[in-house]
Amino acid sequence: MPRDFQWNLQEAAGALGDYGTLLPIILGVALTAQMDPGPMLFFFGLAYILTGIYYRLPVPVEPMKAIGALAIAGTLHSGSILAAGFFTGLLLLIIAWRGWIQKIKKLIPLAIIRGLQLGLGLTLIFTAGEFMISDPWVGFAAMGLIIIFTLTRIPNISALLVFFFGLVWGLFQYGFPGFYFLNITLLSLPPLGELGTGFFQGALPQLPITLANSILATSLLIQDLFKEHVPEQKLTVSVGLISLIPPFFGGFPMCHGAGGLAAQYRFGARTGASNIISGSILLFLALFFASLETIKLFPVGILGALLFFSGLQLFKSAFKTDNFLLTAVAGIFGFFQLALAFVLALSFYWVQKWYQTNYPWRR
Repeated sequence: MPRDFQWNLQEAAGALGDYGTLLPIILGVALTAQMDPGPMLFFFGLAYILTGIYYRLPVPVEPMKAIGALAIAGTLHSGSILAAGFFTGLLLLIIAWRGWIQKIKKLIPLAIIRGLQLGLGLTLIFTAGEFMISDPWVGFAAMGLIIIFTLTRIPNISALLVFFFGLVWGLFQYGFPGFYFLNITLLSLPPLGELGTGFFQGALPQLPITLANSILATSLLIQDLFKEHVPEQKLTVSVGLISLIPPFFGGFPMCHGAGGLAAQYRFGARTGASNIISGSILLFLALFFASLETIKLFPVGILGALLFFSGLQLFKSAFKTDNFLLTAVAGIFGFFQLALAFVLALSFYWVQKWYQTNYPWRR
């Protein structure tokens, strides 16, 4: 049976849970790659709403992290970001069309997916620490508020209160931002010279992370949290579409993600209503206030507090592993580089399996 939408304060609080991942990447990309945050926020909002209606669950929409990190580092620019999103989306749609995602799933043990969840959880907690150290008073105040709600029986609307507190603090520091009216480019095409950079330096590093975290780990976490099965093929198609289409109109390549799902669930999201609320907020910002000044209103300490508890939620799922050693290998390397962790852990697994098959007496 399709899950009914729930419209309450907890869903609204959960809707804000993943902003700690989304907003810093959008801000970083806007500053370094000279991309307009308006179209980026617009397509995030639209994707959130459509995803919530389609899945009727709080399935998150996030920036593609490898492409985002490379853009912030200055390796990818607007044209190569477009190319990276196009190639990643195209490859995912081919994988979905050919039915290869199930074959890929059979090649990847569950313990590796749990390990990637562990590595992502460590990354979120480490990033949260950096944010909170740079803004300690606001960050630790926000964390204290979340802990109070966690230890009591009060309905957990802490993310909503923390978000509101951060907004008021930002307005007090910087004043009310000026109006910004959305301007979407009708169609952008990547320069031919950026196609190779987008494919080799953007799409190829992103693809294994997307397959492992955005699709397989997200499907697994949905099963853990909601006891519902969302087929990996559906997730592959939706990630393919939201990666491929928005960059042609000034948007950023998007995906789903276990970290975002953990964040939304941790702060109260239980149905697709949280996605619709989140998307509506982003659309409102995109249409009228999508300037860098508006994004900077949200204190990094607030984002850090949200990220910290999101990381803890991922830990709970990671420790359900049936092979602690393999999960630990993927998790430790995943803290440094998810794509590298995926390759190393998978290689470790197949070497281990070959050894046990050929030398069973040495186990």
